[in-house]
Amino acid sequence: MSTQEISRRRAWVIAARPQTLPATAAPVAVGTGLAVGHDVADPLAAAAALLGAALIQIGTNFANDYYDAVKGADTDDREGFTRVTQSGLITPGAVKRAAYLTFGAAVLVGTTLVYVGGLPILIVGLLSVAAGFAYTGGPYPLGYHGLGDLFVFVFFGVVAVAGTYYVQAAATLAAPLPLSIPPETLPPVAVVASLPVAALSTNILVVNNVRDMETDAETGKRTLAVRLGYRWSRVQYVALLALAYLVPPALWLAGPASPVVCLPLVTLPLAVSVARTVQTNTTGEALNPALEQTGKLLAAHALLFGVGLAVSV
Repeated sequence: MSTQEISRRRAWVIAARPQTLPATAAPVAVGTGLAVGHDVADPLAAAAALLGAALIQIGTNFANDYYDAVKGADTDDREGFTRVTQSGLITPGAVKRAAYLTFGAAVLVGTTLVYVGGLPILIVGLLSVAAGFAYTGGPYPLGYHGLGDLFVFVFFGVVAVAGTYYVQAAATLAAPLPLSIPPETLPPVAVVASLPVAALSTNILVVNNVRDMETDAETGKRTLAVRLGYRWSRVQYVALLALAYLVPPALWLAGPASPVVCLPLVTLPLAVSVARTVQTNTTGEALNPALEQTGKLLAAHALLFGVGLAVSV
């Protein structure tokens, strides 16, 4: 379909990048599964965490679309999905305003979480919004200096899973508006359980950046993939897959969980299939489907891991 045939409503859907939303739902599934297993689940806090995370993800996507276009990183030569600013589907000003409005909505949703999570959630929420802008915007855009992978690993993995668990545990166990982390609301297992989501969320970015490596290098966007090259970026992808699949059995063998926590291992054939594509291809024709499959892998792994945690810890 040519850009002339895309309606304005469809253009906004493209800008929001719904294919990235598994990275929003996955940490909430895992954090909530662990909360259920520990008898501290709170449906309202979980719903607010999901909505807030989705708004931050979409706001980051809008900001990325805008800043990559105005900085010249998105060109006609890139092989990825349509970017609405670069292609002229939506004006740069409208995309930038949408980013601000979406991040503002995330802050409003976050006020309900601040009531139960207090100062720690306020700090984490503001840092998450700031990092969403700083990914491609600001004086030192993270994605342009090889720090995008770290941003995704920390904020869409560790912080998102541990934060989802924390707000539910705080709502169940603590008084409102705590100034510090209340006892028993952030156990170490919540951080360990976040690592598979962090790894697979980062792998979505790895595929994206391997696909765009040549055009990013030409336009001065020094992603980690550009810095590492094809070989080591592929090593990174496999290493992150290994982390995702080692954590569930480690939780079982270490004692906090029963063998049911290993449910995500049933997705291993899909992981192997996608890894083969990433290891042998550089074109958008092959890597665009691999990117979507990595998102599906993240969603399936997280759902099964969340179920396993809910019934086994």
